[in-house]
Amino acid sequence: MLARINTIALEGVVGVPVEVEVDLSRGLPALSIVGLPEATVREAKDRVRAALVNSGYKIPTRRITINLAPAHLPKVGSAYDLPMALGLLVAMGSLPQQVMDSRVVMGELSLDGRLRPITGALPAALYAKRDGFTELIVPKENGVEAALIEELSVVAPTTFLELVRHLLAEEPLKPVVTTGLQDWVGEESRLVRDMGDVKGQEHAKQSLEVVAAGGHNLIMSGPPGSGKTLLARCLPGLLPDMSLDEALEVTAIHSVAGKLHAGQPIVGVRPFRSPHHNSSQGALVGGGSIPKPGEVSLAHRGVLFLDEIPEFGRSTLEVLREPLEAGEVNISRAARSARFPADFQLVAAFNPCPCGHLGNPYRECRCNQARIEQYRARLSGPLMDRIDLHVEVPPVPHENLIELPTGESSSEIRLRVVAARERQYARNGAGVLNSSLDGKILEKNAALDKDSQSLLLNAGRKLSFSARTHNRLRRVARTIADLADSSNIGVEHLAEAIQYRVGGSYSGD
Repeated sequence: MLARINTIALEGVVGVPVEVEVDLSRGLPALSIVGLPEATVREAKDRVRAALVNSGYKIPTRRITINLAPAHLPKVGSAYDLPMALGLLVAMGSLPQQVMDSRVVMGELSLDGRLRPITGALPAALYAKRDGFTELIVPKENGVEAALIEELSVVAPTTFLELVRHLLAEEPLKPVVTTGLQDWVGEESRLVRDMGDVKGQEHAKQSLEVVAAGGHNLIMSGPPGSGKTLLARCLPGLLPDMSLDEALEVTAIHSVAGKLHAGQPIVGVRPFRSPHHNSSQGALVGGGSIPKPGEVSLAHRGVLFLDEIPEFGRSTLEVLREPLEAGEVNISRAARSARFPADFQLVAAFNPCPCGHLGNPYRECRCNQARIEQYRARLSGPLMDRIDLHVEVPPVPHENLIELPTGESSSEIRLRVVAARERQYARNGAGVLNSSLDGKILEKNAALDKDSQSLLLNAGRKLSFSARTHNRLRRVARTIADLADSSNIGVEHLAEAIQYRVGGSYSGD
């Protein structure tokens, strides 16, 4: 008898259909799995056999063939255990085929029949709803995550026998109910620093507000202890709360990567990722023989902070170019390819020289010019060209650290950021920030008057701006104008954008 069970495979963060076919035939007793299974999937036959026996079922002494179709698609992970076990029951006649036709099944089996959690439950739920299935079956630990998708019944049994009784309508399980995003998002969940903790650094704080409002990228240069890392950790607190759609996008990526925490089925706050400088290219943008998302994708809709950026390998940093421009990563391998979203804001920080004290009025720099040039050469021109704001963060005088009062809180600044973003959405279109403007839309929505054109022309000639830099300056100037509630870009807005680009050193003369 032939049985068919519906499940999925993952291509990037998208679920694609897989049909588990189980056939019992005459011949020497054996259990074989075909259809490009990797090692974990091939080992499933031992888990499935033990789980069925320990659940009270007797496996027939026949030749058992399990095919994972389509055969050209590599099958990875332990989520095929449960579909294989149910397929065996259908093939044995212990379960009718029709009860499985409208259901999608995923789950790992333990040897005693308990169900263990898997990765990719949210993409599976998106696929099940899209293709019109009535029910998704996942392990109990994945139930709330999958139930975030509305208008889809999600059943989350604890054991294999509990699931079988549900399918036979002997002891039906109630669908998992989730109350949605609002229960997982709140001010108390923001594991970030508050801008009120930053004393001094008014220029850097203003640049951070511009970055938050327009979705721009930022690099900061300053001696150790000047506050670069503290400023970077304040950025997520300035960004608006994620919408439900954004939260589902981020959660799907973290689900595929196996990064969801127990008891937290949804990523309800904007991610803040800070990889160590010895991270590899694969860790940063994703990779592996079976592509997995990297740090740039885990930072999707949030912030990627690269502290001491010159200490990263130059070839590692160069792979950031594509995601910074395209907002996604495409990884190709001989067997398969995958696309991962990577719409993040890059914040980077570095010392002005190897010892860190070049230009520091309180400490003497011990580096010669050759060492300084070699240190700075680790950051390529094309990469720096893709970063909108270049800001110097000088040391704060010791007396100011004691005397300066606490500044504006992140919640106060966020109100201005949200207002500026609403102006952008009304002008550019829903969800389109100034950092994404290009082509005709840039020409229309970031138009410059004659005085501004003259300023940009003079600055471009003196500072050798590239065409990309010209466009980025206009985007930043448009954001500064939005924060000032100005419908047009003025000379003062463009001059401020140029100062952010050159560390505040250009006066326009």
